Amino acid sequence: MIRPFYTPEEGSAKRSAPQAVPQERAKEKLALAIPTLREAENLPGLLGHLRAVLDPLEIPYEILVVDDDSRDGTEEIVSAIAAEDPRVRLLVRKGERGLSGAILYGWRHTDAAILGVMDADLQHPPEVLPHLLSAIEAGSDLAIGSRYIEGGRLGKWNPIRKFLSAAAVWATWPIQRAGIRAKDPMTGFFLIRRECINGIEFQPSGFKLLLEILVRARIRSVKEIPISFGLRAQGASKANFKVGWDYARLLARLYADRFGF
Repeated sequence: MIRPFYTPEEGSAKRSAPQAVPQERAKEKLALAIPTLREAENLPGLLGHLRAVLDPLEIPYEILVVDDDSRDGTEEIVSAIAAEDPRVRLLVRKGERGLSGAILYGWRHTDAAILGVMDADLQHPPEVLPHLLSAIEAGSDLAIGSRYIEGGRLGKWNPIRKFLSAAAVWATWPIQRAGIRAKDPMTGFFLIRRECINGIEFQPSGFKLLLEILVRARIRSVKEIPISFGLRAQGASKANFKVGWDYARLLARLYADRFGF
């Protein structure tokens, strides 16, 4: 079921404006969602790495591990880390699948003003997070870890996978809005301001949430930061025939919305 994205206070009145902070503006909170599916072995190192990158920034943040009921030890590992650091939280979905849905589920369970996502398979470099956050703090609505701009790399993909990825990106060009088109609308590593997506209905199936955000969210500016896409460590790939079918359906729906047919 598609449902609108809202803050945790959905349906209630807006919260009163925060009190002014003397001298210095309070830094906005970041919530980073990490969808997982049988990736328990990656999590201790990844969560430690993320905290080592984020702590020096001196910002309020939380890391939301959203697990699709993997039953591979993920719950035990994350719960143990969360007991030591409450900024790490575990959210388990029962009887549900879909990367986009997992991301949205995590975002609904936080009050952060800046929302983000990255994979748990160690293909996204945590060191890029400060650069993405700097882009948001500098005024961008959306900051993307991009494989397709200068300095970005796809990694050791075979020619067929590279061709399919390029074709998928090319197919998005007509439906992206002029002036804010992204060269890597398929990445799963990005930050966005919550205010840009509140109240918008997103497709929970599939794994290309960024594309739908680019087409349908209230975005005025996009910044792409180059990343080198790493090799998958442990975990199951989320790319399969069903995901491809979900992407085709999403693309068809976005084309219909964009051109009215």
